[in-house]
Amino acid sequence: MRRRGVEEYAGYLTLLEEDDDDERAELLDTLSVNVTEFFRDEKVWTALRDVLLELADTVRSIDIWSAACADGREPYSLAMLALDAGLDPRNVSILATDIDEDALARARAGRYESTRTADISDQLGFLDNPQEYVDREGDRAFVVNDRVKDLVTFERHDLITGDPKSGFDLVACRNVCIYIDKQYKLPILDTVSKSLREGGHLVLGQTETLPGEVKERFEAEDPRIRIYSRVADT
Repeated sequence: MRRRGVEEYAGYLTLLEEDDDDERAELLDTLSVNVTEFFRDEKVWTALRDVLLELADTVRSIDIWSAACADGREPYSLAMLALDAGLDPRNVSILATDIDEDALARARAGRYESTRTADISDQLGFLDNPQEYVDREGDRAFVVNDRVKDLVTFERHDLITGDPKSGFDLVACRNVCIYIDKQYKLPILDTVSKSLREGGHLVLGQTETLPGEVKERFEAEDPRIRIYSRVADT
């Protein structure tokens, strides 16, 4: 409102209704929270490596959804983890979605710079040989290479109002609900749970829990790090 010189909420609402899509996009970008990093919470990624290896032994093709992927570091981490675990890249498919088109554009580019608060080299230290998956560009920039990018497809999706997906073996929906009002957590987790096949895996953020309305759809595989298994509907 300060940027547009509008004093009253009603006036800004009128501007949103009458203006083109640019202002609505600017507002959405301002409200969106895009806190992310590569291999955030290493113990979770160690457990996910075991999940991927288990899936590789039980299903022909592993379909993964990274929901609310922000600038792409989570889905690229999943792709690197799959490659690092020795999975056949032809049998791994990762869908990464977000509501923010600008974040998705950055994710597709796959270029990340270290800052005072985010050391990309340190984040990639989870891997023994990160140079197999990223290329250095100068002293601070890292670019995800095509071997990793080929496993990931990006598209826009609204977790609250968008339709569920289907048939996923693993859905990562981490640290999303902690930023969302309580009334919207249920539709988000309902969408996510309906997108998993029976026996599929859900991973949440470590401070997040399943509400009672969807809790019966899951069994806790490792409640300490919020990994759950989808059970059959009753």
